[in-house]
Amino acid sequence: MTEPLAVLAARAACGLEASIEGFLRASDQNLGHLEQQAAQGVMELLRRSVEQGAQAKAGQAPPVCPECGHPLSRLSAGHPRTFQTRFGEITIQRTRGYCKRCGKWRVPADTALGLEETAGYSPAVQDMAALLASKMPVGEASAVLEHLTGVKLPPATLDREARRQGQRAREVRRKLDEQANGTKAVQAELVLEPYQMIIQMDAWNIRERDGWGKTRSLRRAGREPERWHWVYTGTCFRLDRRGQTAGGRPVISERGFVATRAGIDGLREQLYAEALRRGLGQAAGALVIADGAVWIWRLADDRFKDARQRLDYYHAVQHLAAVGRALFGEDKAGLREWLQPLVRQLKNESAIKVIHQLEEILRGLPAGATAQAVRKEVAYFHEHQDRMDYRTGRRRGEPIGSGAVESTCRQAQCRFKRPGQYWSQEGDESLLCLETFWRNNRWHLLFPHTTFNPARN
Repeated sequence: MTEPLAVLAARAACGLEASIEGFLRASDQNLGHLEQQAAQGVMELLRRSVEQGAQAKAGQAPPVCPECGHPLSRLSAGHPRTFQTRFGEITIQRTRGYCKRCGKWRVPADTALGLEETAGYSPAVQDMAALLASKMPVGEASAVLEHLTGVKLPPATLDREARRQGQRAREVRRKLDEQANGTKAVQAELVLEPYQMIIQMDAWNIRERDGWGKTRSLRRAGREPERWHWVYTGTCFRLDRRGQTAGGRPVISERGFVATRAGIDGLREQLYAEALRRGLGQAAGALVIADGAVWIWRLADDRFKDARQRLDYYHAVQHLAAVGRALFGEDKAGLREWLQPLVRQLKNESAIKVIHQLEEILRGLPAGATAQAVRKEVAYFHEHQDRMDYRTGRRRGEPIGSGAVESTCRQAQCRFKRPGQYWSQEGDESLLCLETFWRNNRWHLLFPHTTFNPARN
């Protein structure tokens, strides 16, 4: 016969008092030691209370199909299930029934408790596994999870659970994007002042295990195996949600993130949906800022056709510097003296004036490699001249660079491009999806319990 919770609570209280007395006598212990002892002292009480509550909830689950709501037939009780919670393993008894409409056996209690059919872990443990795996390699995540919570999940198990949650996140994302694209994401808030929506895009490479173990055979067949693939990334924010630090540096207080291995088409749909959720439909205007990649501007023309376009200022400066290097070679002082006035002119005056000066330089060059390099950069500036009105952008208080998305790419690379790491497309897309749910403050859509606060509820 199991002990009542009141008895366990009394025993736990006595144990806590003993821990305090031992703590006071131990000169080599600090507050951390007491915290560890206190947590361990109530662990069994917490485990039992969770088990008792879960069993009561399971007993209340109505005998209807959780998928279609049809009454279940051929009911049978007493089906045990053991799973890991953050306080230890618990076992509950459930009732199973057959849904004639779905043609499947169902266990309503599992749905009521938030348990997946094949997972042996509570929603809280699923939450921890997904979050840690999205932030660090699973080997480290397994060790950190055990250190912080005492929950033991071997790396392979944690990886499998994180992938499961990532796949579930992708399905939730798909439904959210369909809803946003279908309804134009009409916002409930009243817009008092007009605002601009800023949209930025970029891409970075990730290493995958495609063709793994087949390198020699592929090369013998004349095919070089691919290892690196593009992760397309975007960010969007309202300009009125941008502030400044005490030193005057712009800071974005709220923005949306997208990162996907689903190609340019995947980015197109996901970023458009994210922009709608962030207020694109009510914005007075939109501005796309990016580097000179052709795919970016084609996507902008397709999905954000009414948006203004701006070439990242710092990329434009790099192309100016490329002209300078072609002209001055190793003469760094000469390059600097030539470049600085043009950079100031590009930023504060007009790109057309800079282009005219480059054309004049080109006309004075003899045919050869230098002329060819300068001609290439002149063509680049001509192609983007309508996207280089930096003076107007600065007057409007708009960003002239795409640093927001470049920093986003860099942060993702710190997780996904560690030495020795290889990914599968399925695996990296799942973890990228989890990461964007976290960064977009939508984690609660995957794990509703994370919004629960006993102090408020």
